Formats: sequence, C-alpha cells, structure tokens
Amino acid sequence: MSGDIVHPTLEHIRAAHDRIRPHVHRTPVMTSGSIDSISGSSIFFKCENLQKVGAFKARGAVNAVMSLNENGAKKGVATHSSGNHAQALAYAASLRGIPCHIVMPRNAPLVKVEAVRGYGARIVFCEPTLAAREEALEEVVSRTKAAFIPPYDDPRIVAGQATAAIELFEDVQDLDAVMTPVGGGGLLSGTCLAAKYTSKRVAVIAAEPSGADDAYRSLARGRIVPSEDPNTICDGLLTSLGKLNFDIISRSVSRIVRVEDASTIKAMRLIMERLKIVVEPSACVTLGALLEGQEDLLGKRIGIILSGGNVDLSKLPWNDPR
Repeated sequence: MSGDIVHPTLEHIRAAHDRIRPHVHRTPVMTSGSIDSISGSSIFFKCENLQKVGAFKARGAVNAVMSLNENGAKKGVATHSSGNHAQALAYAASLRGIPCHIVMPRNAPLVKVEAVRGYGARIVFCEPTLAAREEALEEVVSRTKAAFIPPYDDPRIVAGQATAAIELFEDVQDLDAVMTPVGGGGLLSGTCLAAKYTSKRVAVIAAEPSGADDAYRSLARGRIVPSEDPNTICDGLLTSLGKLNFDIISRSVSRIVRVEDASTIKAMRLIMERLKIVVEPSACVTLGALLEGQEDLLGKRIGIILSGGNVDLSKLPWNDPR
C-alpha cells in the first residue's frame, strides 16, 4: 500500500456481507447460449440490475449506513450522486429511519430522481459539474451536520461493493476473467479485492466508454486523470476515479478497455432481447467490449457484473436521434 491508503481486508468484506445480507438481494447469475455464440465466450451475468434500488450501489450504501454508530447516524446522511448511489443511500437511510440529503445534478435522469424521492430523501439540485456538486454538498453538510457517505472513495463502500464479486465466485466456478464497468471505481476496486483474496487466477478487466475514458488514461499515466467534458450515453460512468479506488485498481486490474457507445447500445439491446431483463447503458459497456473483440477472451469463461437497470424506458438509446 502507498502512503496512508488502507485497503479493505477480506475480513472487512466478509463483515460487510454479513451486515448487508438481510437488506439486499443475492442476485441471480444468468446465461444465454445465443449471447455466448455471438461473443465467442461463455458469459455468466451477475444481475445487479435486479438488486435493491436496481443497482449494485445498494451493497456499499447499506454497509456504510449500517456501520455508523448511533451518534454518527442521528443527524442523517448526505451525498452527491447522479443517480444510483443517491437511490442506494436513500434506501439505506430509510432502513435506519434517519434523514437523507442528496445533491443531484439538474440533468440527472428523471427515473432516478423519482426513485430517490420515493425513498423519502431530500434532494438539492445543482449544476452538472463536480465543483457545483461538491459546493452544494458542503453547504448541506454544514447546515444539517449529516454524515457524508461518498459514492465510491470510501473503504466501507468498497467492501460492500466487493460482495457482488464474492457471490459470483461462489456461484460460478473456474472463471477465467470477471468484467465490470468503471466510473468512480467502487465496483471495480471491490471486485479487484474480491479476486485477490478469493480467486487469484481470475483476471479482472474493466470497460469504460471511449467518450469518458479517464480511468484508462489514469492507469496509463500512473495518476488520476480527472474526467472532463465526458460524452457518452453511460450516465453512470461520468465521474473521476477516487483515490482509494485508483490505488487498488492500479495494483490489481489486468486492463481497462475503451468501448464505443454504438457497441454499448448493441450490447444493451442484446441483453434485453435475449436475457429478458432491463439494463442501463452503463451496465452494458462490458459486453460491448467483448462485442468489439477481445481476442484473448475467446472461448473463455467470463463473469460480467451487470451494474444496474435504472433506465428511462421512454428514452431507449436505439431510438436516440443522435
């Protein structure tokens, strides 16, 4: 480890799994012979789109909120998020019956805004920039004294997200690789740790949009490169990597693959048509990478964590006039 960055241990991940078990789903693993034929690999989809709040984010948020002591929780919790972490934290706060304050960009998908409101959270809207989000959050925390729960750059969040891969490794034996999307890096860093601790032979591969490839560039340069003016349909993958997340990812990930939106859209449609489940674009960038061709993965057993299913069905991307 570098500096004072402390990575969650296997014991932290196991404790997180026990802590969240009563409050989240053990999501199913699905397969499709037709998708296998098209991709040239045997793919096992870990369906976090069927998770509470429709995304893997429930795992980390529930772990973080349930980890708070009574004094730390009584003023409530707060965060900034474009959607899935917002829903997850609102859900987790509702489980403990504590206030939840969410800073959301004005352009957040309506389906996610409505879901956050549905869990009883109080929303503060801001301009769609990281600076605006952080400024609005600082004001909320100063005013309410709520505990800040980061979307990804937090060991409690990483430990919670790691439980998805732990379950996948328990349910599917002899995987050659596991693939996740990467935005802020919570799911990817958790998956890296789960593989390191329990399935060392499994390669961890991430995918991100070509129009929001800051993680790819960060890995190449050996430092965090901020996400600036991202342009992609994957609204859940717009954020820059967190410090803890980058430290873990840079040590453990096999590679990060950049994927064109057209391939992600093709993958999204394929999943919805063949698996009969609803997925959001950010969840499909991994299969999009396989459809673009990853020669070393042909014929391999690949686990894919489908990160979420919160998509506005009135705005499906293959109907997008862009």
